[in-house]
Amino acid sequence: MTFQDVFQSGFLESVTEFSVADIVIGMAASLIIGLFIFVIYKKTFAGVMYSTSFAMTLVGLSLVTTLVIMAVTSNVVLSLGMVGALSIVRFRAAIKEPMEIVYLFWAIAAGIVVGAGMIPLAALGSIVIGGILALFANRSLHDGAYLLVVSCATQKAEEAALQLLKDSVKRYVVKAKTVNAGGIELTAELRMKDASTAFVNQMNEISEVENATLVSYNGEYMS
Repeated sequence: MTFQDVFQSGFLESVTEFSVADIVIGMAASLIIGLFIFVIYKKTFAGVMYSTSFAMTLVGLSLVTTLVIMAVTSNVVLSLGMVGALSIVRFRAAIKEPMEIVYLFWAIAAGIVVGAGMIPLAALGSIVIGGILALFANRSLHDGAYLLVVSCATQKAEEAALQLLKDSVKRYVVKAKTVNAGGIELTAELRMKDASTAFVNQMNEISEVENATLVSYNGEYMS
């Protein structure tokens, strides 16, 4: 078979086409898997701002990919045009969380597999991936970290605050210390023994401790 045979009408007529039943089954399977990805993304989301539009994009991406793969596998000439069209598309949406890349590739892969007619593989693979993500995505591998910012007027107040911190938390590390004419400011990363934060109130009661602020810390900052 030569390259010119691809464009002969006899060849195009012999190309296998999807029936209406195949299209309905494929799109329905893609929709179900896309909704499953949507649910897993919503359950495992651990970012700052949940985006409903991105979650719905996962469903749409699965459906669109299935449609494209069905078209490509049923017509060779159309597949060549599809490759050319997709090669000039540029996506400018920013990825806010690294895990979003996993969900995007998951939705695309599911659409490809369903479009190729391997629905059991897509279903079983999605169940395995979803189970792994649901099991480990929100499970912390270590105790939650916190940042404590303490402003002290004197060194004596600083020593008293550090002693209280030592007695109240599992461990701590001083990350920064600023000394100026107005006093001393300490920033410490700590791991608490339990969920109690009463030691912060006690620290504020220490003489010459101006204020103490405790914030949750996961190593990431928003720009």
